Amino acid sequence: MTVYVMAQLKFTDRAAYDRYQSRFFGVFSRFQGTLLVADEAPLVVEGEWPRDKVVLMSFPDQGAYRAFAESPEYQEISRDRKAGADAVVLLLRGLRPS
Repeated sequence: MTVYVMAQLKFTDRAAYDRYQSRFFGVFSRFQGTLLVADEAPLVVEGEWPRDKVVLMSFPDQGAYRAFAESPEYQEISRDRKAGADAVVLLLRGLRPS
């Protein structure tokens, strides 16, 4: 079943985050994910949103996501993401067709 990964970021060190971002596609492209959204200016239509960026990705299943997230290549670059942004990352299960 398709899974979605939503990351909501608040930048803490933009230079570190930019290093991560510059290397992200080189790693991401080796896996089965699709980048759906990477927006630094989302329109908040209700409530408060104290973040700077939202990212939405899809993967064919949880195993494909785990292969990406736990890969040595991603673990290496994710140090800069963790240094550069406070993140809330959610793994969301897609709906099963009826």
